[in-house]
Order: sequence, then structure tokens, then C-alpha cells
Amino acid sequence: MSTSSKTPSSIGVAPWKPIFLTHLSKMSSPEFVLSSLHPSTDPSSPTPYVPRARTCIYRGMWAELPENKHSSAPQNEKVYETDLPTFTTDVRMAKVPEIFASCQGHGEPEQSQGSGGGGPVEAVFWVKEVMTQWRIRGEAYIVGPDIEEAGGGSSGVRAVKHKIGERMRVVKEEGKQGWSWEKEVTAHFGNLTPGMRGSFKNPAPGSPVSVPPEKGLELGQQVNDLHDEIARSNFRVCIIRPEEVEQVDLSVPDKARRWKYTFVGPNGGEIGEWNKEELWP
Repeated sequence: MSTSSKTPSSIGVAPWKPIFLTHLSKMSSPEFVLSSLHPSTDPSSPTPYVPRARTCIYRGMWAELPENKHSSAPQNEKVYETDLPTFTTDVRMAKVPEIFASCQGHGEPEQSQGSGGGGPVEAVFWVKEVMTQWRIRGEAYIVGPDIEEAGGGSSGVRAVKHKIGERMRVVKEEGKQGWSWEKEVTAHFGNLTPGMRGSFKNPAPGSPVSVPPEKGLELGQQVNDLHDEIARSNFRVCIIRPEEVEQVDLSVPDKARRWKYTFVGPNGGEIGEWNKEELWP
């Protein structure tokens, strides 16, 4: 395990995190809209990127995966806490190369089969149960099967471990050496239902139905093997590293309120701090 060294005394939980998690707990399904930047193929386009958005499912904060009594996957000890939302995706989905192509320095599109990325994204949660919108802006990093490569791995692996690691707060010193990125990814896979795991053995997303899929790829499969070769080769965990979070409370229409939290980095502490400012809604 390679992350920045933090001590419990330097822990600073993001001020928005507790209420954000309380709000998500009220949702029947923690869905959100994720926007990313797609390289434009139009040479006449005034911008090199065009927006793309899709609905995703929040899977928990990185290193704080919720326990699942139906999962047989081994889990890491609760050594770290973070303010980094996660979701899972198929490496064949367009969002993966978008996250690589739009980043600065750590994720050329041709490297998108492995770990890396760092492209800008925005995640928007509408929690109707409390009439509150959450908007999270930051960078997205992909964790793939190469995350524990010997020798430190690729530049993408190193970027993930550095950028994500520096936002992981140590809450239990003993156990740090046994904490594993690979085990965390497998635990994410195990937390999915067999049918959802089977979706990673679907025909390539977006490919023409007129073209027969490769052997082993078909709709409706159930996967119980946590190390199924095909499913795991396509499975990825995506971690959002927030830089700015906005909360808009519309529960009382004529007294709506809005707050913006901005990450300002280390300021005398090891993890970094958040500025909070109230705005007109």
C-alpha cells in the first residue's frame, strides 16, 4: 500500500460530507448524473470537447465501502476515511476514454485500459426526499486490474495512488501495511449483485447488434465468481476527487439556501481544508 502518510490527529472530515451522506441514505437508489468531456470529432467545432452525461450509481466513499451481507469478497480493515465518492463502470463505456482524454498528463486515451485518468467531471445528485441538489466537481480516476503492478506500475497507476492517496485520512495506524488497493476493487465487485456482475460480460456497449459479439459475451448472465476473467477484465472502479461541492436546499421554496465548499489544499494540516461560503440560490 502506497499513500501519503497521515496521522489521526491531522484528520479533517469535509464539512459537507456528514449531511451529504445523511441525504443519500434517504434515497431508495443513490443515483446521480455524471458529466464528462468527449473529444469532438467535428473539425469545425469551436471547442475540442463536447459534453456527455449519463446516470450512475453512487457506491460509497473510497476506502469506506458499505458492508454487504450478501458479498463473500474479503474487505480491507477500516484503516482510511475519505471524501471521495465512487461508482463502478465498464472499461468499454465511453466515459472511461473521456476521463483519460480530457486530463492533463496522466491518461492518454490509448492507456485507458489500465488505471489512471484525472479528467474533469461533475456529479449531480437530486435528493427529492429532502428537496436538495448536490453538485460535485472535480477529477475522476480509474482503478483497474493493474493497480498493484510490481515495480510501482505505470504512470497512470502512480498518478492514482498519489492523487487519491493524498486525500486518504489514516484512522487506524495498525493495519496500514495490509491495506490493498486490489482487495478494495474486488470488494466493490463483490458488493454488486450476480446480475450486475454479469453485465460486465455483455456484448460491447454501443456496438451494432448486427455484429455478433465475441465468445462469452451475451446479455443476462449471472456471475458468482469474484475473479471471473472476462467480467473482471472489463470492471473498473471510478473515484471522484472533489475540488468544489455545492448544496442547494429548496425544502422551503421562499427561503431557499445555497452553499459552496471549495477545497483549498493543505493549510497547516496534512490533508487540506475546505472553505465554506453561502451564496444566493
